[in-house]
Amino acid sequence: MAVASPTTVRHRLLVQKLRRLREEAGFTQSDVAAEMDWSESKQIKIERGNIPVRVPDVRALLVHYGLTGPDRKQEADAILQLARDARQKGWWHTYGDAVPEWFEPFLGLETEATSIRTYQSELVHGLLQTPDYYSAFVSKSTPFSTLDEIERKVAVRAERQSRLERPEGPAYWTIMNEAALLRSPGPAGAMKTQLEYILERLELQRVTVQVLPFAAGMHPAMDGPFEILSFPESLDLDVVYLESQTGALYLEEKSQVARYNAMFDQLRAKALDPDKSRDLIAQKIREAT
Repeated sequence: MAVASPTTVRHRLLVQKLRRLREEAGFTQSDVAAEMDWSESKQIKIERGNIPVRVPDVRALLVHYGLTGPDRKQEADAILQLARDARQKGWWHTYGDAVPEWFEPFLGLETEATSIRTYQSELVHGLLQTPDYYSAFVSKSTPFSTLDEIERKVAVRAERQSRLERPEGPAYWTIMNEAALLRSPGPAGAMKTQLEYILERLELQRVTVQVLPFAAGMHPAMDGPFEILSFPESLDLDVVYLESQTGALYLEEKSQVARYNAMFDQLRAKALDPDKSRDLIAQKIREAT
């Protein structure tokens, strides 16, 4: 299903566990709603991850599902701790309105992802953008932004990028259309600097970049960019992220995720391999000099 606003991986794992416990106990969503004295609509939203779950409500649900004896105490305690963790504010809250409310769920997912795969049609992907490139993009796409707002947005972007340098950071694979290498942010020399930065980031072992050349012709992602976020193998929680200027869409159904996985594989096959992509980027740098 398409979800308008999931939260963190911990929240999604919590509701997955609550749904499994309900099913194992043999209750319908209607049964639980009646017992908890709330609407069936609320129960459905809880299990879809559309709304936060209060710790007292989780505790009451665990009692109803039979996690009351000493043999289930460790499991119940772990779920309650998960519920507490799921309600903690993320690092991005310190940046205030530099992060739109609709973008917060994505940051929660990206922060905990073990793998990030993206296709970009027009722009260099955010995790590879220089401050000047991103500043130019913000000022042109949202011309009403103040200098202070732009600086805070750049700071958020820098924090996101720093995860690629950490030992626990995600594997990152981006495929970008050749057009992204040519669309200059404007200031003289800015695109050359941006391309040089991409080559610098390729020194990180977990970063892979491929370029989809114009010569590849039409391809499966003509509709636009997308991201696939994956998580530890024990969690069946992969998400496809689609963004517009004013909102985002998250696809979580296995069939939807499988379709985008196949699309990414097809793009990877049509794109230049990583070595040839590096060579093309280096060529564009020379041409920009």
